[in-house]
Amino acid sequence: MRASSADPSGTSFFGNCFQWFNGQAYLLLVFTMLIWGANAVAARLAVGEIPPMLLTFLRWSVCCAALALTSRRQISAHWRTLLPSWRYVALMGTLGFTGFNVLFYAAAHHTTAINIAIIQGTIPVLMLIGSFFLYRTRITALQLLGVALTIGGIAVVASQGQLARLAALAFNIGDVWILIASLLYAGYALGLRRRPAVPAIVFFAALAAVACVVSVPFVVAEIAMGQAFMPTAKGWLLVLFIGLLPSFVSQLTFMQAVSLIGPARAGMFMNLVPIFGPLLAVVVLGEPLSAYHAVALALVLGGIYVAEYLGARKR
Repeated sequence: MRASSADPSGTSFFGNCFQWFNGQAYLLLVFTMLIWGANAVAARLAVGEIPPMLLTFLRWSVCCAALALTSRRQISAHWRTLLPSWRYVALMGTLGFTGFNVLFYAAAHHTTAINIAIIQGTIPVLMLIGSFFLYRTRITALQLLGVALTIGGIAVVASQGQLARLAALAFNIGDVWILIASLLYAGYALGLRRRPAVPAIVFFAALAAVACVVSVPFVVAEIAMGQAFMPTAKGWLLVLFIGLLPSFVSQLTFMQAVSLIGPARAGMFMNLVPIFGPLLAVVVLGEPLSAYHAVALALVLGGIYVAEYLGARKR
């Protein structure tokens, strides 16, 4: 017998459960994106307080320590399952974690947190392009329009709104590095389709361990080039913040949100990063928000909306 809409144990009960799960997931996702946006501000605050390569190594060291304390039983039970896929795990950890972070923190020495956050916001569209080339995913005309708008946003940021810079290809090296970092992370995200069948926290722990080990040669090179120095007290506090929140806690909250509403809906919230990042940069760092930043942000967010929402619906 079908339950009526007035039955508290029927449709309304499941509707309330659905709303509760959605509410939980939305809170987790907004918190996650706020932390990821704050990472760009932390990168700028770290300039002069701790060397960028050392920051990359210590970030993943702190994260690995937190994982060992909280998830050691799961890691111990499943780590052997990852051994046959060690090349894949090594590549994903090297490019997606170490490579991304090395370029991310190096870029912070040459560009603003606002630029970092806006360019980083192009990752979803870069994933769309990569999905076409790697998996032959069909792209609609609207999605191509979204890609064009997003590329236009990158060009506006990189040229600081000056057409002469575009003609001369005179770009800030920090903006170029963060764009390359975004390409690496988009490739990492696309590679997750081949993730081994282990709990997400175990896979994440393996990647974090790889990132920690692979970052050591970068620290050695930094020392050899005479660019290393002891972190200041503020530098150590930033290590703890980055290692515990953007690297560890936000990963757990994101995984929990995905388990509640699924990866497709959760992934749409990544569009909040290029909003939270610039806002935090203005409030915390006092960076000026120029007219070209507003134009670039509108192009990037508009391109993501057209490509991911309108284009996906059309397809």
